[in-house]
Amino acid sequence: MNIQPVILSGGAGTRMWPLSREHYPKQLIPFVEDDSLFQATVRRLEGIGGGFKANPRPLVVCNEAHRFLIAEQLRLTGRRAEALILEPLGRNTAPALTLAALHLQATGSDVVMLVMPADHVVRDRDAFLRAVERGAALAADGAVVTFGIVPERPETGYGYLRCGAALPQGGANVLAGFVEKPDLATAQRYVDSGEYWWNSGLFALKPSVWLRAIAMLDPVILKTCEAAYAAGAVDADFRRVDAEAFAACPSDSIDYAVMEKLVGSSHLGIAAQVVPLSAGWSDVGAWDALWQILDRDVAGNATRGEALLHDCEGSLVMSQGRLVACVGMRDMVVVETPDVVMVAPRSRAQDVKQLVAMVKASGRNVAESHRKVFRPWGSYDSVENGERFQVKRIVVNPGASLSLQKHHHRAEHWIVVLGTAEVTRGDETFLLTENQSTYIPLGVTHRLVNPGKIPLEMIEVQSGAYLGEDDIVRFQDHYGRT
Repeated sequence: MNIQPVILSGGAGTRMWPLSREHYPKQLIPFVEDDSLFQATVRRLEGIGGGFKANPRPLVVCNEAHRFLIAEQLRLTGRRAEALILEPLGRNTAPALTLAALHLQATGSDVVMLVMPADHVVRDRDAFLRAVERGAALAADGAVVTFGIVPERPETGYGYLRCGAALPQGGANVLAGFVEKPDLATAQRYVDSGEYWWNSGLFALKPSVWLRAIAMLDPVILKTCEAAYAAGAVDADFRRVDAEAFAACPSDSIDYAVMEKLVGSSHLGIAAQVVPLSAGWSDVGAWDALWQILDRDVAGNATRGEALLHDCEGSLVMSQGRLVACVGMRDMVVVETPDVVMVAPRSRAQDVKQLVAMVKASGRNVAESHRKVFRPWGSYDSVENGERFQVKRIVVNPGASLSLQKHHHRAEHWIVVLGTAEVTRGDETFLLTENQSTYIPLGVTHRLVNPGKIPLEMIEVQSGAYLGEDDIVRFQDHYGRT
């Protein structure tokens, strides 16, 4: 029996700022291992057994702004997507799952969907696969199955699932209820009772079952998603939905739109069940959650990158470049990036979201973008800027091309550091190799292509009255950008 992985990748991960930003959110970042959280999710069903076979091509629902980043991270895993469905704006998980189910229905597939957020960590994959096998077998018989994380501690940052009677086939329970995030004393009672598990946000169910459930319990979501999907279009590897129709869709989660309404509603004919999961799971929802799952030294400190600690305890220190030196810290979080340093008590990790709101209100763009910005052709890093000038390090992937474009307010000097550049400047096209350079005058049409088999690295020096990224007039673009 086949399982179709469905990966929901619409979140912004603001509590993991400054590493996670709107244009490069936490699911694209390798917090724990070499793979990003998204790539680890893509690989998660490798080796599943129990009579099941997972489609190696996941169905991904993602933010339209992240489409090239997701496609590139998929390419690096050696895979392609069953479909990349693009959301023009966020509408939470219930509409996202509805779009995925509608796509599978349109292709004539009613296999079990394993619905996975793109930004979770699972340390014990064998235990995860065993739980999925149990859940998928129940879903194949028509149930809606969620997975409850057997709690390791009282946790106020998670919602809880209340377990009902054990199912006759074993290894699962009737889902008896949902509980919002509790205070610490209530969370301790839940853990002590053994009847409550953390709500994981993982689900197993058939497309036909989900569409029947959403039709009964939130028909407006189904109607608007059907309209948005039908009016959409295929664009290269992407499935776009109609923006205007999707904007009319209510924003709601899978839990609120369907799951909570299914509990105790036997007259609907759809069973809600829960499978226990003990697999080193975390939703990496805030910096303290990351500290919980990282390896720590004898003093309880977890570090990544260049970090030097003296007389520190229970702290998390992450550096993307510079040496971070700390003395006498207790239970703190320090995160360094090329353009931001964030310091907070571990106990206040949830408040980072409010800090991001303050950054946005101040007009700074560090809530949206990193200094290093990824594009479908590669990346650029703004290494220096001042009045009327900016210096960028540009990397163009092999075979990739920037758009044919011009600028109204700036000129550019290009210096090749590594590889070969094919340059179009006005009516001429020529090659540049290492240590060669050229000048692009203001207002002249130009394009940069990497014709080689290794990345092209170059330094760009911009000069002019205005150096914003919106000073681009595109004439041709391989990636469909306007």
